Parts: sequence; structure tokens; C-alpha cells
Amino acid sequence: MNEEKRSVTELGDPSRPHGEAGKEMLSGMNERHTPVTEWALSFFELSPDDCVLDIGCGGGETLRKLAEMLPEGKFTGLDHSELSVSMSIERNKSSIDAERMEIILGSVNALPFPDNSFIRIITVESFYFWPDPAEDLKEVCRVLAPDGQFLIVADIHGGAELSDEDLANIRKYGLFNPTPEEFETLLINAGFSKVIIHTRPDKTWICAEARK
Repeated sequence: MNEEKRSVTELGDPSRPHGEAGKEMLSGMNERHTPVTEWALSFFELSPDDCVLDIGCGGGETLRKLAEMLPEGKFTGLDHSELSVSMSIERNKSSIDAERMEIILGSVNALPFPDNSFIRIITVESFYFWPDPAEDLKEVCRVLAPDGQFLIVADIHGGAELSDEDLANIRKYGLFNPTPEEFETLLINAGFSKVIIHTRPDKTWICAEARK
């Protein structure tokens, strides 16, 4: 395919953003994902000093929102894209300088944290690309503190009535797009409890909430 005819998303590679197209794509995602992210954050039962992990932190906007919401909190962002890490660092420089946040390169299949490290964990628009979702969720469960809360956030799911464009993108990028029932089964099998699946009837959004 001629590069001029390829979309910024395709050139930037949503599974591992890179290059100038990746920068443009991540900047756009920071803006486009704001509505679904703000909706999902309403399900967090946050305390001012929570310790929060954002897996697949992308352009860093979710971390920025959380740091603004929790002025005494501690935050960690993780992404396997070097570009995403650098953009997240740039977007959250003040929180990093204040030693309230760190953003590191890494993968969900081998989280570089001790057991029970975080009381809240979130992933926004990244679950589609996890290398082995069933096993990766076990790794998330490992680093979540007892009675901690985990949110998987996406603007489409397999049980929604999706547009032709959404269906084409699922095929093009090989997105893993479970139904609400499949999300629940995956989370329970990974060791989570108290699973609640939130959807909106007027949207294709999903927020899969689970506790340890």
C-alpha cells in the first residue's frame, strides 16, 4: 500500500506507536478518548493518597487526569512503546518533577512490580493489543493490592452494535474485542472477584470493573 494512502493510525501503529505518525496518533487519542475515560473514572472509588498504575499509558492523558484528581496520590505509567513513554513523560513533567509519578518502559506480560503494589489499576484502549489476555490478567491480579480495584476501559466491545468502520478496524489491526460476558469470564478465571461490567446503552463503551 502506498504510504500516502495509509492512515495516520496505520502508519503510527496503535499496537506500538512510533515515528511522527505515532506522535500525531497519540495526540489525537489523548483528545478522542477523553469522554470514555472520564465516564470510566467515575467507577473508581478513589482516595486522595491512592497508588495507581496505568497500563498502556499511551500519550499520558489518563495519568494527567488522575494526578489532577488525587493531589496526594502516587502514579505509575507503563507502556511497551518508547514513544508513548516519552510523550507521557513530557505531558506529566510537573508530577514527575514533584516525585509523584514515574513512567517506565515495560510489558503487561511481565510487570516489574512486587505483589500487591497498587490499590487502583487502569488500562484505557490497550486491552485490544495485550499479547496473551488470559495470562496477562493474572499478572495484573498479582500486582493489585487486596480489595484493590481494576478497570479495563474501551470504546467498543464485542457485544455492541458496531459500525462498519469499527468492524473493519478490528479485522485490520487484529483487535481482541470480547463481549461483556467474555470479559467477566476472563477476569474471574484470572483470580479477580466482584466483577461488574458497565456499558452505556447510547454508546459502544465498556468498563470492566474487578476487585481482587
